[in-house]
Amino acid sequence: MSDKRLTGGIIHTYQKYDPKRIPDPMQPPPDLVSPALNHMMYYGSMRELTEEELARAIKLDPSQIAGLGPSLDALVAMLEERKRKILETYETDSVRKKARRSYRDYAKQMQPPRRLKDFFRQAVREEQIYDLERIWYKTEDDSSPFARGLVQLVDRLGDKYEIDELASKYYFTGHTSMTIPEALEIKAELEKIDELLKQLEEARETAQIAIIDMEALSEFTQPGDMETLNALQKQVRDLMREMADQQGLEFSKGQFRLTPKAYRLFQSRILEKIFSDLQASRTGRHTGPVVGEGAVELPTTKPYEFGDSVSNMDITQSFTNAILRDGPGLPIRLKSDDLVIHKTRNTPKCATTVLMDMSGSMRYEGQYVNVKQMGLALEALIRGEYPGDYLQFIEMYTFAKPRTAAEIVELMPKPVTIFDPVVRLKVDMSDENISEQIVPPHFTNIQHALQLSRHFLALQDTPNRQIILITDGLPTAHFEGEQLYLLYPPDPQTEAATMREAHLCKREGITINIFLIPSWSQSSEDIQFAHRLAEATQGRVFFTAGRDLDRYVVWDYVSHRRDIIG
Repeated sequence: MSDKRLTGGIIHTYQKYDPKRIPDPMQPPPDLVSPALNHMMYYGSMRELTEEELARAIKLDPSQIAGLGPSLDALVAMLEERKRKILETYETDSVRKKARRSYRDYAKQMQPPRRLKDFFRQAVREEQIYDLERIWYKTEDDSSPFARGLVQLVDRLGDKYEIDELASKYYFTGHTSMTIPEALEIKAELEKIDELLKQLEEARETAQIAIIDMEALSEFTQPGDMETLNALQKQVRDLMREMADQQGLEFSKGQFRLTPKAYRLFQSRILEKIFSDLQASRTGRHTGPVVGEGAVELPTTKPYEFGDSVSNMDITQSFTNAILRDGPGLPIRLKSDDLVIHKTRNTPKCATTVLMDMSGSMRYEGQYVNVKQMGLALEALIRGEYPGDYLQFIEMYTFAKPRTAAEIVELMPKPVTIFDPVVRLKVDMSDENISEQIVPPHFTNIQHALQLSRHFLALQDTPNRQIILITDGLPTAHFEGEQLYLLYPPDPQTEAATMREAHLCKREGITINIFLIPSWSQSSEDIQFAHRLAEATQGRVFFTAGRDLDRYVVWDYVSHRRDIIG
């Protein structure tokens, strides 16, 4: 008789590996690109990332490795048991006395020169290594017996420091005394166990097996466990490489390199975050059709008027009107009264330059990172939603330099090279012996950035031109011909030169919108200047915390497009 028992419902669980809890294979993979890009945004470095650096940045699902290899919980329990046995075996009172006696006895037998005797006794009494090192430099003969003895004394004092730290850091409850070398070895072992426990706890929470120091762990585990754990580490590493490749991170020569695909993925995620609060009732980004010549046909129609393009004619309705007028039959004769034209929506071009302040003050609170993130988000928005628009980034510091979107990640706030409370410098940039490299870079030259923006926007054939200025305060540099002025605190001369450039922008139909980032040195004068600069071109001033900068700028850009279209 055949066995009719069904085995499909039997589930075996081995070392917490439960088939019912296997992660959904259709769930999105962990984000590897954002941690890598965020690292580069903070440090401005395009260097390649090692596997360990990427492993510390990404977050994996711990359930994906649960039950594979030796249990991390079991390894943690084994290390904690080893630590407990050490603490229950030894005591530290006696070894502390030994270390103190060793230091004092050695100091008593030393014979310092008469001119250093008082300093030496005070240093020995206060037990400061720094003071003993200063006495060693004053001996003027490092080969003398006293100088050599000082080196030995410093070593003994260092041992005393280590043992005092051991006694204060760990709670020993045993009765076995230790020698000084034994105490130092036990301290190193306990610290190694603490570090491994920290790594295992982190790996248990984030599945970052790559961060575990396998060589150190092998001192406390069985060989078989280490082989299995190494195999698990390789599996996780292979999984991470596969997901990295899918997200645009190329692995070569032991390091990961960011590709254009990774940049686009990071930008799309920034936009997803910015537009995450869109209301469900909204069905489009642009509102209000404009009747007239346009690129996008709308469902609504209107009677034909002279000048309308027949390319937008509603052919079906036009022929229906002709048939209704003359009745069925061939040929069908169309008249102008029969023609119906689709209304169209205009999609005008908008030209924008973004002035990104990278002066020395932008390093405070990491504001430069928010500026760069805004740049990437705006570039992704325009490339994806408004491909006909023009966008140019300009880095602003003592000078103004055009930058591509690919260069944004590398931008960093300029180092402060002058610390005087008052700076009044004039540099002749026409002098062949003077280059930009020798000029202090950390000033803010809004005037030069506006001038460069005006030249870029003048080449764009559209009336919709704007400058987005992102800064934290007043300008501190400007050009007058070939003469560069660096003036701090901010000077009326620089403000006047900047306002002259703003009026030139106004004359050419360019609007300046200012996003003022908070700063530790910001005052009412900074705010008043920002209002004057924006009002000169009928622009606006936005006050925002740096973390929301990308959301403010992108939404303002979308709103500006709505105004143009509607």
